[in-house]
Amino acid sequence: MINFNVTPYVGKELEYIKQAIDNRKLCGDGEFTKKCNSWIEENTGVTRALLTTSCTQALEMAAILADIKPGDEVILPSFTFVSTANAFVMRGAKLVFVDIREDTKNIDEKLIENAITEKTKVIAPVHYAGVGCEMDTILKIAKENNITVVEDAAQGVMASYKGKALGSMGDYGCFSFHETKNYSMGEGGAILINDKIKAEEAEIIREKGTDRSRFLRGQVDKYSWVSMGSSYLPSDMNAAFLLAQLEKAAEINENRLTSWNAYKQRLQPLEDKGVLRLPVIPEECKHNAHMFYLVTDGIEQRSQLIKHLRANEIEAVFHYVPLHSAKAGLEFGRFSGEDKNTTRIAESLVRLPMYYGLKEDEIDYICEKINAFYK
Repeated sequence: MINFNVTPYVGKELEYIKQAIDNRKLCGDGEFTKKCNSWIEENTGVTRALLTTSCTQALEMAAILADIKPGDEVILPSFTFVSTANAFVMRGAKLVFVDIREDTKNIDEKLIENAITEKTKVIAPVHYAGVGCEMDTILKIAKENNITVVEDAAQGVMASYKGKALGSMGDYGCFSFHETKNYSMGEGGAILINDKIKAEEAEIIREKGTDRSRFLRGQVDKYSWVSMGSSYLPSDMNAAFLLAQLEKAAEINENRLTSWNAYKQRLQPLEDKGVLRLPVIPEECKHNAHMFYLVTDGIEQRSQLIKHLRANEIEAVFHYVPLHSAKAGLEFGRFSGEDKNTTRIAESLVRLPMYYGLKEDEIDYICEKINAFYK
């Protein structure tokens, strides 16, 4: 069986985990956590990056920092994971779903302004498959309307828009280091912050509402409870596992891009014939090969293709069920405008195996079986 995903492993993970154990510092913000934070800051240019236990909790921290209150509205795509929505729902916000673009599957920036009301507090663009949203337009709209931008860049590590790292352009950015992502710590994430004052607030929220980080830096004599917060710190052993991969980030990224390009080259003739559609990468975007997907002719063809691939020992999967059609989505949100693309694409999209170390002959085999299906 060719698995859909294999968690990345570069060889130094166990060595670093042993070092973390030998350091007798297994809780949060140890040596490896700090090195991961520094790597993210250096590679994105943000003021502060803080590892969290998940991208979900990074988004929850962003919602707190954005001062979301009951009744506030958040604009986001419906074609995303539930964490994007839950982070704001937990603060009492109302969700306003906007349709996605046909090409990138990202939020359609041209539809955002029509979704804005006097209650709009946040725009939450999601960089689908590590391909950047049209951030210039989104940031301009946000600035003109005094709206906070929270980038869900869960899939966007090592990807950029017009030379700027995904997750670094809004007020807050959120990464994921889940086992299905390009770089993994099993469960984990990070929040990226551009404002120095907000970065200090984030440290307090992340440390259970205490100023422990300032204490550890010698800025205060003792630490105490100064605000609300929770425990969003991952173990330093998890960070040790991640650091081994971040140190090899360029190698992992290149390997995945090679696989992505191989898929693209081998399946392009099928798109040229009009039987399916392949991913689109806008000129201003540099993607990270997080995902390779096909858009089929509809839910029936998608189901048949997945069944065909699995019969040939290939694990292919579909993706999100649109949030606006889910039980909780109907309760906590509304769809702004017309759903031209979201549901149709959600019912048609198939994701192919994509991971660090995927072999060329495996890609050949997968594409051979896809071609056989369409013949």
